[in-house]
Amino acid sequence: MPQKKVLVIMGSDSDFPVMEGCFKTLKKFGIEFEARIASAHRSPSKAEELAKTAKDNGFGVIIAAAGLAAHLAGVLASNTILPVIGVPCKGGALNGVDALYATVMMPSGIPVATVAIDGGTNAAVLAVQILAVGDDELSQKLMDYKKELAASVDTKEDKLVTKLKEASLL
Repeated sequence: MPQKKVLVIMGSDSDFPVMEGCFKTLKKFGIEFEARIASAHRSPSKAEELAKTAKDNGFGVIIAAAGLAAHLAGVLASNTILPVIGVPCKGGALNGVDALYATVMMPSGIPVATVAIDGGTNAAVLAVQILAVGDDELSQKLMDYKKELAASVDTKEDKLVTKLKEASLL
């Protein structure tokens, strides 16, 4: 039976607004998750311990959200064999670009899958995709989700055509 739990670690409680979409998306797919706060710099032992014990605690993927120096995902990845997804968060003078570089520029052998700045929802979708490998039920949920996304584009296009017609532009 594939593991279906995701460990979400934020560098600070200030990352919650970015990660709220992540939590909602995981819940939508029925994925159990645990949310924790650990800092690569202020509580490195805690971050290391969370990573080292994640697999034994039934997690299949780790998502790490951090801003500024954003070393959290790398610290976690260096202490586990589980896939780690990094979410660089906006903040500071560089508006998250520093966090993006810190998250994505990992040394050989310590990969971190990295989503966009403030990309908490995409981190959840990527985690679901990883967990869906070999899980037909979860794969079907993903296919249904992708169909919903496509349908939402068609709905938006219909609204656009209506607006254009109302403005006598069509």
